Amino acid sequence: MIEDDARAWVRDRYGVSRETLVAHFCDLVRAESTEQNLIAASTLDSMWQRHVVDSAQLLDWADRDGPWLDVGAGAGFPGMVVALLSDRPVTLCEPRKRRAAFLERAATVLDIADRVTVAATKVQALSGRFAVISARAVAALPDLFAAACHNAGRDTVWVLPKGRSAREEVASARKAWHGSFHVERSVTDPDALIIVARGVYPR
Repeated sequence: MIEDDARAWVRDRYGVSRETLVAHFCDLVRAESTEQNLIAASTLDSMWQRHVVDSAQLLDWADRDGPWLDVGAGAGFPGMVVALLSDRPVTLCEPRKRRAAFLERAATVLDIADRVTVAATKVQALSGRFAVISARAVAALPDLFAAACHNAGRDTVWVLPKGRSAREEVASARKAWHGSFHVERSVTDPDALIIVARGVYPR
């Protein structure tokens, strides 16, 4: 998938108006990247493929309505993309103050601050329950469940982009956690996998 294909993928699924919002967000990320290291410099020219579609595809696996929590939101992938492509309330949990400040500014500029909450804290200190929880390159699966399980109910859907180690992480998590775990293939990279988990609770 090249950049034009990735942008067309978003446009065909979500329409021109939402594509335009995402494009505006990408411009904000590029501009802010001159001030702080939001994403790898090598991916600035492939943002739609490497970050936008990689984030947007998670909506396909999040079949529960309700609030979404993105743990370790970083530059806003996937959480800001989810907020721009849906009407969900989204909480972006990002303990790094400068990144949290950028996310707050971006939500205001994009006129979605009424349903995007930026929590400048570690997830262990975050209260509330969420219908969907995402985390991209934050922690190994057992550690992530331990950190954020207080934000999940038995019907929460976890959608977690992973690399090739996804199946090994699931096997490790099963030692300490009950749940239904599926591993799906990413549309952007044949070697990338997505863990979809439900009914997660400690053994």
